[in-house]
Amino acid sequence: MRLSSFADYAVVLMSAAARHCGGAKMNATTLASETGIPLPTAQKLVSRLSAAGLLESSRGTGGGVRLARPAAAITLVDVVEAVEGPIAMTACAEQGAHDCTLEHGCRVRPHMNVANNAIRSALAGVTIASLTREMA
Repeated sequence: MRLSSFADYAVVLMSAAARHCGGAKMNATTLASETGIPLPTAQKLVSRLSAAGLLESSRGTGGGVRLARPAAAITLVDVVEAVEGPIAMTACAEQGAHDCTLEHGCRVRPHMNVANNAIRSALAGVTIASLTREMA
């Protein structure tokens, strides 16, 4: 399993925002410059992360974005689900209609939530604050 580039960039952007926590607000241009994320992508991420309540944004003089809550209270699951939607290993684990031809008689489907919950729990155990620490 691999995160999409968009989810990966969201984690990088949130980590950069966390490093500036308590300081001046940042904007998408600054975050893009600091992280190497293309500006249009950074702008989309700021919008999605703000809509999800992970970033606070304000306009005008002194405006910009900052974390909406402490970095220790924001997990990877929060960030990934903000940009990708609910975590689902397979299409049948998602809510709504599916196009799987095996779904009706599938014996594995009822068990996929075990895998989904394990992945979700693992991501919930990693905070944005932990990603800003220097490695030994």
